[in-house]
Amino acid sequence: MLEHDTEPDLESSRSSTSRDQSPVRTGQTEELSEAVLLRGIFRLGKKSHDVLLTNSTLSWTPIAPELPTGEVSAGPSGHLLLRDVFAVKVKRRRSVGQSSGGAVLGLALFWARHHGPYLKEETLHLHNASNEHTQLWYNALKELLKDIGGRPSFLKVLINPSSHRKEAVHLYREHVAPLFKMAAVQTDITVTEKEGHALSLMKECSLEQYHGVVVVGGDGSVAELCHGLVLRTQLDSGSSLDRPSRVSLPLGIIPAGSTDIVSCSVHGVRDPVTATLLIILGRVQQVDMCSFWSMGQLVRYGFSAMFGFGGRSLACAEERRWMPSAQRRDYAVVKTLAQLRPEDCELSFVEAKASSIRSEDSDQDSEHTEEEVESWTTNQGLYLNISVMSIPGLSPNTPRGLAPNTRLANGSAALIAVGNTSRTQFIKHLKRLGAPSGQLNFPFVDAHAVTAVKICSRAVIGSQKEREEDTVQSESSSDSTVQLQKKGTFPWNIDGELVQLRHEVLIRVHPRLICLFGQEVEQAESSESCSCI
Repeated sequence: MLEHDTEPDLESSRSSTSRDQSPVRTGQTEELSEAVLLRGIFRLGKKSHDVLLTNSTLSWTPIAPELPTGEVSAGPSGHLLLRDVFAVKVKRRRSVGQSSGGAVLGLALFWARHHGPYLKEETLHLHNASNEHTQLWYNALKELLKDIGGRPSFLKVLINPSSHRKEAVHLYREHVAPLFKMAAVQTDITVTEKEGHALSLMKECSLEQYHGVVVVGGDGSVAELCHGLVLRTQLDSGSSLDRPSRVSLPLGIIPAGSTDIVSCSVHGVRDPVTATLLIILGRVQQVDMCSFWSMGQLVRYGFSAMFGFGGRSLACAEERRWMPSAQRRDYAVVKTLAQLRPEDCELSFVEAKASSIRSEDSDQDSEHTEEEVESWTTNQGLYLNISVMSIPGLSPNTPRGLAPNTRLANGSAALIAVGNTSRTQFIKHLKRLGAPSGQLNFPFVDAHAVTAVKICSRAVIGSQKEREEDTVQSESSSDSTVQLQKKGTFPWNIDGELVQLRHEVLIRVHPRLICLFGQEVEQAESSESCSCI
């Protein structure tokens, strides 16, 4: 009998190995620019191949027999980048009940392959019955994989069991844990018990031993953990909250929510296997974040905020948490559209300059050197919705993003202000967000790349007495997050979470504040848009 990771009895070809740096034999289709570390014969499928190993590549060429006509029958050659390989195992034949030992069959290399926007696990089988030869190649491959920088070996994992359909724990065990085990990634798992649990863990637990943090959940869980990581970094570094230091510990996101906007923005798809493989391979993307302030107090760190329609529709949905998520979303959108009304606002912003997009190795404090000379533009008027997003906001419903003109780490945020218009035109604007182009091509939509934004409803401008009462209340709070009474507040949608705020809100962009396991993507996998519109 065979173990699950072996194959049926195959006649394995003997091979020769060498540590020399001899040139590739005649017939090699790809010229290697690196020194050859190992060279030997393995069987791939039913044919023997000449296999070469360098510091970054494994390549193979079929050994072509000479035909009676004198011609050489050559098959296809191939190569595999070691940066895509995440595990190597020795294949053995074992009897029933045998837990170790067994005849060597060769090697199995596990690697990540692109299938469109997805990453899928693939296996390359190299057959050879020589124990010495196989062990030599196994040790060399293990050392080369170990030397690839940025790959985590110990992760802190937080799972939100209440995300979406409450399948996060099952999703982790079924799709994520086996890949971590295959790649020899150790994990310390915590299943969160309530809202705020992840935030408290980030403030209290020691993170020095980990090479990254992983969250299994939706946008709410991601936002809470990102906020917690930034706060923890400021606590450890002694930085002020308005001038935060960059978070060095990368965060991995396993999508398990209903929209997964942040995950789609760094993965392109809502796929746990793709997300897991990006974590294992150590693919890290630096991402801009925003800080949100009210009455001089930090509200939170995050990626996006919506005021007006976006805030009201979320508030409506939160009142019906007993509904299924998709039904709750559709109901909230329809009801808010039926009661659509503009907000009289004072909107101020600082437009981003080309110099604000800095190189990755620039000093973090340099983003504040322009504060004294920043030029504010102020507009007053009626707005149906105002969005500020430091990420494109990709999702299956908006494959080009809610903010198609911004990127993950360009040092600015997209300010999209939708002015007062008819309900019909506003619905056209909402539908266009799911289109491949022209999302913002409306006369009532203004879009700017900004580094700072101030938003205030004119209904509260000049109410000095109310401001003073709130100032006393916030100063007496020991929490760094502003505490405001719900009465007389305005609903804000900050990273998919409902936040009730009363006075002017200041938003500042912090370039490349956090590192996320992922990659820059242009477009997310698309699906049908919201059926209610």
